[in-house]
Amino acid sequence: MAEPDYIDDDNPELIRPQKLINPVKSSRNHQDLHRELLMNQKRGLAPQNKPELQKVMEKRKRDQVIKQQKEEEAQKKKSDLEIELLKRQQKLEQLELEQQKMQEEQENAPEFVKVKGNLRRTVQEATEAPDS
Repeated sequence: MAEPDYIDDDNPELIRPQKLINPVKSSRNHQDLHRELLMNQKRGLAPQNKPELQKVMEKRKRDQVIKQQKEEEAQKKKSDLEIELLKRQQKLEQLELEQQKMQEEQENAPEFVKVKGNLRRTVQEATEAPDS
């Protein structure tokens, strides 16, 4: 690359260009931090600061776990009313299952058993009707 012609001239009236000073690099804090990072890199230590996104994700995960634990504790601690309602619900479900089994047994029974049961009912009704 060709150098400009004003560099060769020793003209004192010309202002010679100078490299600009980077204020960040010239600051003492930046130099100390850069020196510390270089020493840590030589020793094999990584910087302790985590990226902001990773911090946020870990905080969300922690909050979610805490919320889940609270929900589980709330479910474990049920009031007396809730316990009683659950017992009643279980009893009703058992009764319904028993009724369904009885109906299935009656449907699966042979036809002569059904007819015999119907005859018994009609005989019982006939005997009870004149007494009234």
